[in-house]
Amino acid sequence: MYVIQPSKLKKGLPKETKSICPVCGKVIPATIYEENGKIWYKKTCPEHGEFKDIYYGDAEVWYWMEKWGTILDGIGPEYPKILNGYADKHYSYTALANLDLTNRCNLRCPICFANANAAGYVYEPDFDTVVKMMKFLREERPVPTPAIQFAGGEPTIYPRFFDVIRKAKELGFAQIQVATNGILIANQKDFAQKMADAGMHTVYLQFDGFKESTYITARGVNLLPTKMKAIENLRKVKPKPLATVLVPTVVKGVNDDEVGKIVEFGLQNLDVIRAVNFQPVSLSGRIPQGELLKMRYTTGDLIRDLHEQTDFIEKQDFFPIPVAALFSEIASQIFKEPKPAFTTHPACGAATYIFHDYQKKKNIPITRFIDIPGLIEDLAPLTFEEKFEKKSKLGSILTLYKILKKHYDKEYAPTGFKLKEIVGVFEQGTKDSLGKLHWDSMFIGAMHFQDAYNYDIMRTIRCVIHYVTPDPSIIPFCSYNTGPTFRTKIEKKYSISLEEYRKRHGNVVGVEG
Repeated sequence: MYVIQPSKLKKGLPKETKSICPVCGKVIPATIYEENGKIWYKKTCPEHGEFKDIYYGDAEVWYWMEKWGTILDGIGPEYPKILNGYADKHYSYTALANLDLTNRCNLRCPICFANANAAGYVYEPDFDTVVKMMKFLREERPVPTPAIQFAGGEPTIYPRFFDVIRKAKELGFAQIQVATNGILIANQKDFAQKMADAGMHTVYLQFDGFKESTYITARGVNLLPTKMKAIENLRKVKPKPLATVLVPTVVKGVNDDEVGKIVEFGLQNLDVIRAVNFQPVSLSGRIPQGELLKMRYTTGDLIRDLHEQTDFIEKQDFFPIPVAALFSEIASQIFKEPKPAFTTHPACGAATYIFHDYQKKKNIPITRFIDIPGLIEDLAPLTFEEKFEKKSKLGSILTLYKILKKHYDKEYAPTGFKLKEIVGVFEQGTKDSLGKLHWDSMFIGAMHFQDAYNYDIMRTIRCVIHYVTPDPSIIPFCSYNTGPTFRTKIEKKYSISLEEYRKRHGNVVGVEG
């Protein structure tokens, strides 16, 4: 075993966990239980009373996720310590690090309180500090942080944005991506090409659907034409389109009726769109109980809606994110070195792959031609089997091939799909081999980041999506944004006032007077 251990999570409901009071932030006990086809969350603060919320909107989907997502746990990094704010032990190391380049933005979204004008200060680490933060990530052990995402604010307006990309490439990040609203990509036709030339691998494009009303509600302006123009410019990048992930923030009653349409749009544009990664909205501020339940939208709701809004997705096509840790641990044993592992909590996210068969003109989930449950059941014992770990690379790959073949049904596979492409990922361990497998497929994922109402510390201490800060420190996503609210403390410590920023740089984008 390289970076995993048997899961310490308890299966079944009801069960106890720890949460926080949405008012005072104190750690309090919480109970997770089933009621009326949903999974609920109840907690009581001695000072502020009882809080009840929906933990998972579909009980059937939850039990499926729990079944397959409680096989493995991480063992945590050797260095550095992950600051989750609640426990000395953190079970996962960094699979993807967010690095906020600035809190300035070229939008003023009605729902956002994090931009510089709203915050009243500018957080924008200089280039040397950003380099220090990236180097710190690459020093993580047993596995250097493999993937980095530049975020904000709007990271593309950072003064040395392209230099930062080039430096990330030089430091050896296997995956370099940016989370963006796409405005500069749309408005400057060479911007996407410049990103690709500098070393960018993937663009995480904020994409909230197709209705003008959605953008007016969430962003204050109809950005759909801008999104479409950005996608076209990303498609025009040479020598191949710059891989794009659509990132819809799903708000109940606003755009949850379009999740199926968004997936279908992605599958119609597979040359440039490689994934759709849904993010059910995290709720902030004081919200009355009745309003909270009306607004809550979970991964379970998303999976149910995708099933109902498409004619090719079933609920059980989705699996919890930690299933991926099985495959990365197998790769670790084949290559005799630790590989990145998504050892998250089963409630954190879910995913599947959809293949488009151009000849048959149909969309085919991976579960139609690979028995994923059977594959998991056969692979899981290998991750703890000393005999498998001691096999030669060739012997390990042959064992893996036999297991894959056992659970593969060629009759239902997409035209031209080759089982050897899956084996090739483990044999070669390169991005090119992974790219061959993905080329006619699209990843569909969901990552439901926590808020103060549904906060589960058992999730937080298994988080694999982290932030790196100027200190430098590494902090889990939900700790940084919701729990101990590290974000506010860090940003204020390393920020300057709007007035001071204007004196140094002028009345630039995001600090307009």
